[in-house]
Amino acid sequence: MKKIAFVAVASALLLSACSSTGASGSSSGSDGRGLAAPGSVQEFQQVAGDTVLFGYDQSNLDETARATLQAQARWLTQYSQYGTVVEGHADERGTREYNLALGERRANAVRDYLIGQGIASNRIRVISYGKERPVCVEATESCYHLNRRGVTVPQ
Repeated sequence: MKKIAFVAVASALLLSACSSTGASGSSSGSDGRGLAAPGSVQEFQQVAGDTVLFGYDQSNLDETARATLQAQARWLTQYSQYGTVVEGHADERGTREYNLALGERRANAVRDYLIGQGIASNRIRVISYGKERPVCVEATESCYHLNRRGVTVPQ
């Protein structure tokens, strides 16, 4: 009898731990931002991702970057009302002029890949910020890596 009572109490506790409070009427992710509206820039960032990373002094796209750009192209195909600006960025190493040119090569690599995926060239504008807009300012390789990027911004 005690065993049955224990199982009943344990089951009740487990079920109550799984119930929702009902306080929130919206779906949300683990970060609390929730789901973005279909066709919004926020959805683009959540579904496709807006950033691809590059190797040191490189403008070639690796497999991860190509997968991200394929997702971007699918989203841009579905929401053809958007054009995009592709931003090219570099880490702080090198001269301003060199990094502006490198950022432009990176942005053009992203642009060319998106065009290859069927996005019309007149929907894509390229800009290079070189090392002028870092996302990380520590002098570490992991930080440098985050700054070597191409960012696609739907507009």
